[in-house]
Amino acid sequence: MAFLEIRSLRKSYGANTVVRNVDLSIERGEFVSFLGPSGCGKTTTLRMVAGFETPSAGTILIDGKDVTDLRPNQRNIGMVFQSYALFPNMTVADNVGFGLKVAKRPTAEIAPRVAEMLKLIGLPTLGDRYPYQLSGGQQQRVALARALAIKPKVLLLDEPLSALDAKIRVSLREEIRNVQRELGITTIYVTHDQEEALSMSDRIVVMSEGRIEQVGTPFEIYNYPRTRFVASFVGTLNILHGKVVDPATGRMTIDDQELAVSGSFEGAKPGDTRTLALRPEAIAFGQSEPGRNSLNGTIEEVSFLGSIVRIRVRFKENLVSLDTFNSPSAPPPDRGQPVTVSFLPEDLQLLEHA
Repeated sequence: MAFLEIRSLRKSYGANTVVRNVDLSIERGEFVSFLGPSGCGKTTTLRMVAGFETPSAGTILIDGKDVTDLRPNQRNIGMVFQSYALFPNMTVADNVGFGLKVAKRPTAEIAPRVAEMLKLIGLPTLGDRYPYQLSGGQQQRVALARALAIKPKVLLLDEPLSALDAKIRVSLREEIRNVQRELGITTIYVTHDQEEALSMSDRIVVMSEGRIEQVGTPFEIYNYPRTRFVASFVGTLNILHGKVVDPATGRMTIDDQELAVSGSFEGAKPGDTRTLALRPEAIAFGQSEPGRNSLNGTIEEVSFLGSIVRIRVRFKENLVSLDTFNSPSAPPPDRGQPVTVSFLPEDLQLLEHA
């Protein structure tokens, strides 16, 4: 049995169902991210695990114990919120030790535990300060330390970095992951930021409209999306629409240019329309080598982004975007310039009927 199990979990507000029969098993010590757009049900699912929302149906088990009907303080869960939620009238040390005081732990136990947590988050000398005297990143570290001080069985983080600037987010997500690994604590991390989910997670749960679209490792989610939603939401994606030429051999045309897809079009007939996904990094400029597909098109747009140059190439109805590294000695192509791009048949993924 998994350490944390969510079985047939559902949440409705009147006639509006926001979480639809979610089933998920999370192993002890695993870092799992809930990823999806606003309104997909990821935060509501997290809040049901925490006990802040009551499920309309379903069961939540932690370490084999049914906690579905228990109050939040009976579940031994640590929660980190987007808004920090620190007590402004308490010092950093008092904030970190708050949960221990509520649990009526001995004073002799609280002080060393608080010191241990402040050292863990890299703020060992700031215990006497108040939240307003800290930066946003420091406040979120304190919120993390407060959640961990009670030695929870499960750590829940609800978009904890969304209020911070880009550089702080990158450094803090690395710190959160390092702390999680060091403690070996089972963690659920809610985010709408695909880069956060891809860089931090053991597994990602992609959600849409209250349902789980796909569960997998970052590698699996990015490279082998099972649905059109996952393919379009995770990473930059080119969507191509073409017509089947030979279903058995995987031949089709994109804007009257023939190419090959790895595998066959099961159940398709010549002339049927199919939708394909192609990642930008799979595309290269130049004539195709043996075994590669090539398409002729025209440069539609060139965007200079510093270290990379993003180029959009149009064929007729279809277009693709690709990135090239910036080189001072090789200026980017001009708009309207004819070009040829190539890619492997294996890099095309069929999305239709997924």
